[in-house]
Amino acid sequence: MLKRITLFLATNLAVLVLLSIVMRLLGVDPQTSGGLLVMATLFGFGGSFISLMMSKWVAKRSTGAQVIDQPRNESERWLLDTVRRQSEAAGIAMPEVAVYDAPEINAFATGPSRNDALVAVSTGLLRNMDRDEAEAVLGHEVSHVANGDMVTMMLVQGVLNTFVIVLARVVGRMIDGYLGGGDRRGGFGYFATVMVLDLVFGLFASVIAMWFSRHREFRADAGGARLAGREKMISALEKLSRTYGETTLPKQVQAFGISGGVAHGLRSLFMTHPPLAERIEALRRMPTEAPSVRVVS
Repeated sequence: MLKRITLFLATNLAVLVLLSIVMRLLGVDPQTSGGLLVMATLFGFGGSFISLMMSKWVAKRSTGAQVIDQPRNESERWLLDTVRRQSEAAGIAMPEVAVYDAPEINAFATGPSRNDALVAVSTGLLRNMDRDEAEAVLGHEVSHVANGDMVTMMLVQGVLNTFVIVLARVVGRMIDGYLGGGDRRGGFGYFATVMVLDLVFGLFASVIAMWFSRHREFRADAGGARLAGREKMISALEKLSRTYGETTLPKQVQAFGISGGVAHGLRSLFMTHPPLAERIEALRRMPTEAPSVRVVS
């Protein structure tokens, strides 16, 4: 966890330094840019950090997930035993395990850190998957936790938010100064320009964030294959195709589910998950014998 905090601070500092250099090259007043950088960092990382800290609570409330404290039946006992065994193999603390009511085959993992996480499965998954397939899905979610994907996604989103906030205002000042003959008082034209640029730059930032989200799905699939077995993971994804793209997960949790949306063309750039065919093909290219799951501390 200390390394992740260090990464957070180092990333934050790198953003401040880089954007400060860019603004000096663009001729922006450093006194004004200093306040802008502080504001952008607070807003850019603030929302992402708060969302991360509240992620487990929000996920439980929004999905109605019931945490298994004491198993009430053999199925719940198997879920706890499987997650415990996989967590030990991945080198992380035992996550909370929950079940939420939903018809589709799905599962998700979330939480503020590798040692404070939640793994939840849908009732649709328990009804439609056999134990081998469900074990692979749990391995996929445990790998998300072991890889620190929730924290890394927060860092990526925070960096992108900061860039969007700063660059929109830097370019807005340049445009406003040019149109106003060098007068940079920041009138209505400036604010209108900034609003448009926030949307444009935010669109590009979303494309980058979604690319990273799709990349981590491949890594989690590979981790699930190492924890449960490659053929089990392939079989699970093939079974997932029955309801792939159909999700009742709330928006703030969808990116962490094993099932994603379906889109083509430019819309595919904004998808959190790769197409199932690509995920299965990536698993088929894996060596039959793979090393134990790589844990990122």
